[in-house]
Amino acid sequence: MNNGLMMNSALTITSIMRHAESVYSDTEIVSLIGKGELHRYSFAEAFSRTRRLANALESLGVKPGDRIGTLAWNNYRHFELYYAIAGIGAVCHTVNPRLYVEQISYIIDHAADRWLFVDPEFMPLIEQIAPGLRALQGIIVLTEAGNLPATPRPNVYCYETLLANEPDTYDWPDLDENTACSLCYTSGTSGNPKGVLYSHRALVLQAYGAALPDSFGLSCRDVILPVVPMFHVNAWGMPYAAAMVGAKLVFPGSKAGDGATIVDLINSEQVTLSLGVPTVWMAVLGNLRETGRTVQSLNRVVCGGAACPVSMMDEFRNLHDVNVIHCWGMTELSPLGTVNSLKSGMLDLPRVELDKIRSKVGRPVYGVEVKIVDHEGKEQPWDGESFGALMVRGPWVVQEYFGGIMAAGEEGWFDTGDIATVDSNGYVAITDRKKDLIKSGGEWISSNDLESVAVAHPAIAEAAVIGVAHPKWTERPLLVAVKKADQRVTAEELLEWFDGKVAKWWVPDDVVFVDSLPHTATGKLSKKDLREQFTGFSL
Repeated sequence: MNNGLMMNSALTITSIMRHAESVYSDTEIVSLIGKGELHRYSFAEAFSRTRRLANALESLGVKPGDRIGTLAWNNYRHFELYYAIAGIGAVCHTVNPRLYVEQISYIIDHAADRWLFVDPEFMPLIEQIAPGLRALQGIIVLTEAGNLPATPRPNVYCYETLLANEPDTYDWPDLDENTACSLCYTSGTSGNPKGVLYSHRALVLQAYGAALPDSFGLSCRDVILPVVPMFHVNAWGMPYAAAMVGAKLVFPGSKAGDGATIVDLINSEQVTLSLGVPTVWMAVLGNLRETGRTVQSLNRVVCGGAACPVSMMDEFRNLHDVNVIHCWGMTELSPLGTVNSLKSGMLDLPRVELDKIRSKVGRPVYGVEVKIVDHEGKEQPWDGESFGALMVRGPWVVQEYFGGIMAAGEEGWFDTGDIATVDSNGYVAITDRKKDLIKSGGEWISSNDLESVAVAHPAIAEAAVIGVAHPKWTERPLLVAVKKADQRVTAEELLEWFDGKVAKWWVPDDVVFVDSLPHTATGKLSKKDLREQFTGFSL
């Protein structure tokens, strides 16, 4: 006998729901709705409504495997959709409403979404693109009957009316853990967006990985505020991980980008952990500086989606006693890849050495393997100096994009598109995206490293570095920067700031100050738009 004699329980989203309802039934979910109004209910009430929703989905004719689209902010109704759609064996396709209209139309049509669940404010968008959505059967507006907007579209229903007409009992099917449950498309910075189809097993394992002590250290004593949107990569798995451990959830609704609102929620709900991209934390810190307020309950924030400056980590730690957890991931990784937690003894290192470690995106979470390879595919050593294409594999890493496009190579490794180094302790440093590296005189310059130096200057709020044409060196770096409010710095002073911090030949040739930088729909700097903006710029 070669097999163990243990039960073979499936790892499904439904199992998380059952666990949360039975063990943490009274834990709260709080949502900001409307203008300052808070909606509160418990896990028990949430999953009672989820069963009503499951019945409503079946009444609409939804079958296992059907894709059901959502265009919604972080709120309790979106949470219910996450669980009900997956629980009946269908696929919850979260659509990013911040994308271009053409991209949204392409994504919904490519996924062949049969029904769309949308917040009321997105109805004009849906009315615009609905005629071209070949599989669409109808729309459910996430609101009460009295707030249902007038529309010329047929088959438009009210969410609360649908739920009110259904019983709160439902016999969840026993699903195979490899059943598809969620779909998210990449932001499509080059070519059309590509769909990543997640399985129950992948998302449950990723939630386990996120909850680990050296990841986000989740507990039933936590109050979690996911600023990262539910319409992108499952809000970094928090709707699942929080229910898994019994943590209170606080959803910011449509105010995720407003620093004052986030500070209000942190203080009113005693939030202990919040997650978002650097631009979110810039807004939060800006509000704290301007108002003199504090965030005493908050003890850690997770920063991902783009490089987190050490200066931002220092401001959170020194002024607010908040630990910044630097991490890295991708849509194709569900999204968690690496998390930066310090090993034993590292706090005693000299400040320069410690900052070098803190600036990295961390070590792979168990379940994710990484390697770096050169342009010939030869694996490079983990010495902190050798760099190459960052490759990953694991149980929550994409194998194939939705629609049949292969994502992983023949040996089962996925090329992330990032260039990285890995040191002897396993800490990954993202050097750049392949397409963002600057090749000057035949040698590579990291735009990421230059941006980190720039934002460390006390007068700089945000910075981006791009390569622009040069008659002698082919390309040279151009620094585009945003000053902090009421701060002054000249281009010459900012370039002097680089002395001794990077190689002399890396120092940008010029600085352009702007009021704001372009960002993608997920909050990342859009180098593509920036390069278009500075096409023809002369050094």
